[in-house]
Amino acid sequence: MAHPKHRKSKSKTRMGRAHHHLRPASLVECNNCRGVKMPHRVCPHCGHYKGSAIV
Repeated sequence: MAHPKHRKSKSKTRMGRAHHHLRPASLVECNNCRGVKMPHRVCPHCGHYKGSAIV
């Protein structure tokens, strides 16, 4: 297997990790109660999903 010939500097190592950050959770508005919920999930406030009561 190939091995690096020279050590990577701290700068280059950190540049490679530039996209490893966490992204904020995407939230959408519930169609029934207008509460905030995660997409493609049952609303934790009213229990509706795609216009019908699930819980």
